[in-house]
Amino acid sequence: MGVVIPFEGNEDRSASLEPLIGLVEADMGKVNEAILARAHSHVELIPELAGHLINSGGKRIRPMLTVAAARLCGYRGELHVKLATSVEFMHTATLLHDDVVDESDLRRGKAAARKIWGNQASVLVGDYLLGQAFKMMVETGSLESLRILSNAAAVIAEGEVLQLAAAHDTKTTEDAYLQVIGAKTAALFAAASEVGAVIAGRPREEQAALESYGRNLGIAFQLVDDALDYSGKQALMGKSVGDDFREGKITLPVVLSYRRGAAEERNFWKRTLEDGDQTPDDLIYAQKLMDRHDAISDTVERARHYGDIARDALAIFPDGPYKHALLEAVDFCVARAY
Repeated sequence: MGVVIPFEGNEDRSASLEPLIGLVEADMGKVNEAILARAHSHVELIPELAGHLINSGGKRIRPMLTVAAARLCGYRGELHVKLATSVEFMHTATLLHDDVVDESDLRRGKAAARKIWGNQASVLVGDYLLGQAFKMMVETGSLESLRILSNAAAVIAEGEVLQLAAAHDTKTTEDAYLQVIGAKTAALFAAASEVGAVIAGRPREEQAALESYGRNLGIAFQLVDDALDYSGKQALMGKSVGDDFREGKITLPVVLSYRRGAAEERNFWKRTLEDGDQTPDDLIYAQKLMDRHDAISDTVERARHYGDIARDALAIFPDGPYKHALLEAVDFCVARAY
């Protein structure tokens, strides 16, 4: 069991995704129907393996962003459903591939698909979902949406390679880490938001605003995840603490702790994360080092900064329920740390 690292801040801790969920409920019902239909295949393993992850309890924030962005921009058609479904399939495929690359045993508290069906099946089903995603993009007839989402797929893959190259490297800089999460996480948040404006036929200014909103929300979201993995809040939420540490992942709290630490402390990080030589007490010591150097609170502070940029990006849109819900989604993202 780890130590509790408190966070300080003035975020609205009552912030919730419920306003956003309520507004997009009807559209997300159609997205969920499309997910089930498009994950179907006469090859039994495909829907079985895909369903294991699809039904594992994710919030589906990314497709909700597509739906909400389209509605924010006044869209009244149905093509946003296919785009939102494409976004979710891209995300699911990425998770399947990530777990193979990272050799992860768990995903959302359940056995990772690779542990049940093996690495080869996980990669191939991920490829199948990507194929289905691109089919739906083509079906919308929006070449610009196809360009944005296909570019995001390439950037996500680049982020995976960047992370692989920097795996277990305690010399990773903050800029290098932000480049990784900007590609791995924020690129899909950005694309998911931007295509909502594209399918609505809105001007470039609004497309760029929603791209900025999604990108900065995605960075904030990942930074809070980084902080939570070492915090007592994670344990209170019923989730395991220190998964990143056990897997030797270099996240921002580690980067800050390593940079600010003395030589003896840096040797600790090298032993545990680079060499993978860990004892049962090492996680507690890692948390103490993070507390000593304000690594967790500063990670949350950075998340708050990117959250503020996301909020400002929506300033060009008139007030209304969708704008307010998207703004509260930013508050919720950062408030998860408390």
